[in-house]
Amino acid sequence: MTSFDGMWAAPDSDPRTFDSPVGEMATIREYLTNYRLTLGLKCEDLTAEQLATRSVPPSTMSLLGLVRHMARVEHNWFFRVLQGHLDVPRIYWSPEDNDLDFNAVAGDPAAVDQAFKDWREQITAADRWLDDVTDLGATFALPGDRGGEASARDILIHMVEEYARHCGHADLLRECIDGRTGQ
Repeated sequence: MTSFDGMWAAPDSDPRTFDSPVGEMATIREYLTNYRLTLGLKCEDLTAEQLATRSVPPSTMSLLGLVRHMARVEHNWFFRVLQGHLDVPRIYWSPEDNDLDFNAVAGDPAAVDQAFKDWREQITAADRWLDDVTDLGATFALPGDRGGEASARDILIHMVEEYARHCGHADLLRECIDGRTGQ
């Protein structure tokens, strides 16, 4: 492993940006994009088995589970809620297993490829939706058991928080797998 003073990637090859964006939407998007990229970085150069390695029992959390979970979260908030498709079933979820995104993980290369494909597709679709947002105060109906409404702003800040929390989990999972730490 090459050291970059505790950095995950060499400064000249780090895909994340730190541009001090101007405006609320630009700031939210930069944070969201950087956290998405960070989760991807934490999964780089691992085998399917390593990605499916679970944390401390009884938890079923794994890096692959986090990727599946974030595909599910992106799909739920951006497609189902913000685009008004609450009737569309959630991905990586079932009524019998709310944690299917973590519990059904297998260290199979095809399953890994599918999870990353789904996650990237959800990010692309979410970014297309974000390109047209002009009113962060607009409200959207929440799924049935939650009820009520939430603003686009609230949902987007929740997405940043969701990624930030899970990137912390990814840090610990990666360190347990191969000792690698950093940003």
